[in-house]
Amino acid sequence: MSESFREGDQVEWNSHGSTATGVVEQKITSRTEAGGRTVDASKDEPQYLVRSDKSDGTAVHKPDALRRKVRS
Repeated sequence: MSESFREGDQVEWNSHGSTATGVVEQKITSRTEAGGRTVDASKDEPQYLVRSDKSDGTAVHKPDALRRKVRS
């Protein structure tokens, strides 16, 4: 089962051969426009709007693509 995230969670994901980091801004549970595209999410298959630490832009990710950021 995929991990569940909450608003404010620090996460990381693979992006173009490196690791990107950011913050979960919203859990998306219905079909909507977010992150510059149509997101086909549902309550059973949510997706997450994440703000990148590096670019300050937003993108939508499936939970399998995200990992909790390890605090150092």
